[in-house]
Amino acid sequence: MRSEHSITVDGISIPQLGFGTWQLKGNDARRMVAEALRIGYRHIDTAFIYDNETEVGQGIKDAGIAREDFFLTTKIWVTNLTRDALLKQAEESAERLGSTPDLLLLHWPKPQPELSETIAALNEAKERGLTRAIGLSNYPSALWQKAQDLSAAKLVTNQVEYHPLLTINALKTKAAELGASLTAWSPLARGKVLDEPVVQEIARKYGKTAGQVTLRWIIQQGLIAIPKTANEARARENFDIFDFALTEDEIARMAALANDFRVGDHLDPAFQWDAD
Repeated sequence: MRSEHSITVDGISIPQLGFGTWQLKGNDARRMVAEALRIGYRHIDTAFIYDNETEVGQGIKDAGIAREDFFLTTKIWVTNLTRDALLKQAEESAERLGSTPDLLLLHWPKPQPELSETIAALNEAKERGLTRAIGLSNYPSALWQKAQDLSAAKLVTNQVEYHPLLTINALKTKAAELGASLTAWSPLARGKVLDEPVVQEIARKYGKTAGQVTLRWIIQQGLIAIPKTANEARARENFDIFDFALTEDEIARMAALANDFRVGDHLDPAFQWDAD
């Protein structure tokens, strides 16, 4: 897969700007995935629990993009963390998507079954060719370390909520220690960040929107961003972020907006988010 704006982890090239499909259902999911690929997105993100893997696969087919030219991510849901259930879902997800995903993530951590069983099953899915790479989603840094210690294969990313209103310094440090990546879901905080005066000021300077500046902010930090929209014009706007660059001061000013705001917190009470 070729992408000018990508990062490579363990030999896997991941486009930094992806298209998220959470809450996109039926024809909307099919339409927007096809349009995103036509616009130029080369990373599509879905999950079992989104209930749209079939439509995502149809949208991919509609776009007519060669399989080796885009990156596809899906996720194992928390009810499927035992060995047999995980492997069954991995097989069925590939069938629904119409091709083997490049990346298979554990969507959220749970205290049961034992993490060792789930990580072993995730590795087995990779060994069976049900995914090219494996990773995590919504894992605090200590649990990420534990999961990697249990995993024979590199866990190439941890997909977590990230935007200017939330600090994830501990996760960034852990990603660097492990030689892995971070992927930002809800990078625009469901629109909340767009009303921030600092972001609006910076956007005016570059003749860009607040959303474009925020996505650029994430990309320039070396993270992956997966914005979602059901609007084709907005999808095109979100993709148009590679013709300008923020200064270090502007990146710091946006980071200073952090106030621990979270869009969604479904972390099991058995675990805790990092303090910073």
